[in-house]
Formats: sequence, C-alpha cells, structure tokens
Amino acid sequence: MSDKEPIKEYDKNNNLIYCKYSNGTELWREFDKNNNFIHHKNSNGFEFWREYDKNNNLIHSKNSNDLEGWYKYDEKNKRIEITEQEFKQIERRKEKQELYLNIKNSNRFEIMDI
Repeated sequence: MSDKEPIKEYDKNNNLIYCKYSNGTELWREFDKNNNFIHHKNSNGFEFWREYDKNNNLIHSKNSNDLEGWYKYDEKNKRIEITEQEFKQIERRKEKQELYLNIKNSNRFEIMDI
C-alpha cells in the first residue's frame, strides 16, 4: 500500500461523504437533514442503515451482515434498552461507557448506570 493520501469529499456540513483509499477501497456516506449519519456503503459490499426519532436518537440500525438493532430511550433521551443483537457491541464498550447490563428477559437488555 502506498503512502498516498485518500481522496475525500465532504458535504456542506463538513461530513465525510466519499473516500477513496490508495488500495482502491471506496466508501460512501449519507446524512439526513438533521445531520444524522443514516447510510454507509463501501466497495467491499458492506452497508449499514440508521433511523432516528424526532429527538435525533438512534432507534433502529441494520447492516448487510444481518445484524439489526432497536433502541429505546427514556423521557430524558437516555438510551435504556437495546436488542440482543446489539448486546455484543455494547458488551465490548461497557468498560469505556461504565455501563452494566441487566437482563430483562431472554431477548432484551436494559442499560443501568453504575
């Protein structure tokens, strides 16, 4: 791989919307009118999509590897619930975020502050 800088394009809000690396890999990104990151696609075939509520909280995500997640928030817009499919990613980050997971039932988890 060469030391050549990637080619990058940004939108009017300075969001990275396109990048081409020296190895030929490309990525495309889309943002909604509220500047939320809603779609990512790369030249290797990976994609993901995100949906947000009226408060700009992530409420649904899905990727081309069949991982799908749903998110719930309390009245203060604090994420309180995630799906089991997202659990593995949260578990890896729990030390950084200082969160404990309390099993609510076999398919859903509730996030509890420590």
